[in-house]
Amino acid sequence: MLKFFKIIALLEGISLLALFFFAMPMKRLFGHPEFQFPVGMAHGLLFIVYIILAVMLKFEKDWSAKKLAIIAVASIIPFGTFYIEKKYLQNA
Repeated sequence: MLKFFKIIALLEGISLLALFFFAMPMKRLFGHPEFQFPVGMAHGLLFIVYIILAVMLKFEKDWSAKKLAIIAVASIIPFGTFYIEKKYLQNA
């Protein structure tokens, strides 16, 4: 399950960056809101799967509550999931 979580974390991080640096500027700066819904929906679904898998892995890998909180908070920070993969999941 950890390998699947790493893939979801990567996709969630990319979707967050796509939302912040592509879809939102396209809507706000260029007046093209049609990109925001599909990118936002993909990001939302990936975010939910990311959090569910993180909670499942907390019990499977016996993570501390602090580690789970750091992993969860990283999902709302741009580039956060990439940092988590490097710092917490690389040797897991």
